[in-house]
Amino acid sequence: MNPFIGTALQQAGDDSPLRQKKRVTGGSINASYFVETAQASYFIKYHPDAPAHFFELEAKGLELIRQTASIFVPKVYTYSDEENNAFLVMEWIDGKRSRDTEWKLGDRVARMHQTFAEKHGLTVDTFIGTLPQPNGLFSSWLDYYRDRRLTAQLELGIERGSITGKRRDRLEKLMENLDRWVPDDVAPSYLHGDLWGGNWLSGPGGDPYVIDPSFLYGDRHFELAFTELFGGYSVDFYKAYQDRFPLSPDYEDVKPLYQLYYLLVHLNIFGEVYGPAVDTILKRYSG
Repeated sequence: MNPFIGTALQQAGDDSPLRQKKRVTGGSINASYFVETAQASYFIKYHPDAPAHFFELEAKGLELIRQTASIFVPKVYTYSDEENNAFLVMEWIDGKRSRDTEWKLGDRVARMHQTFAEKHGLTVDTFIGTLPQPNGLFSSWLDYYRDRRLTAQLELGIERGSITGKRRDRLEKLMENLDRWVPDDVAPSYLHGDLWGGNWLSGPGGDPYVIDPSFLYGDRHFELAFTELFGGYSVDFYKAYQDRFPLSPDYEDVKPLYQLYYLLVHLNIFGEVYGPAVDTILKRYSG
């Protein structure tokens, strides 16, 4: 047994005999395991070089979502951000997706978005993938989105050489004129923050669970735009969402600008394969 799994189980308060352990898929960042003991079944993530507070922030995001009483999240048993031994221990979620599950997912994400904070952003800095995500609390969603989300990716892209020349000029011009499309006074919803199609599961009884948040308070349309970027959501998801919390008439105009942030993140992590998609949006709004 991997030494960290024994440590993780002990820290979770489970000293019962191990029945099985196997490596499972769980994203590209962490090593993920299904672990079954005589007491319970667990999903354990391990990252040997995790940044400081990496799993603490994930656990905090799950707890903030849980507090909305809108959608299920896995129970977090324990975590560690100790250097060279960072892990997160959660309950194992197992179930089958169905059309009803997708409808429930749309309805419950909308209910989460109907939980509001006083300001946009978050009191602590977080991560998107393993990239640092600076935060802070802002009265203006426009200011937060421009000065924290887009600026962080612009500066990182300049540093890494992925945002140069016309791409840089267009992005900077877009940011100067962002108030033409991005609202200033939208209500700050509770947002998962990284809601791509792989970050939800079907649990017992077909109930949906969300996982791996990069939590923030912000414009709910930012979250919905990301769900459309890489797919993974059915027509039933969007119908249920609309029934519970109809989208703004301006959503289609602002959607590409919200997808731009996630494309910049992927550009800065994975490279130029995402460059053409970034350039298409920049040309549309500042070409």
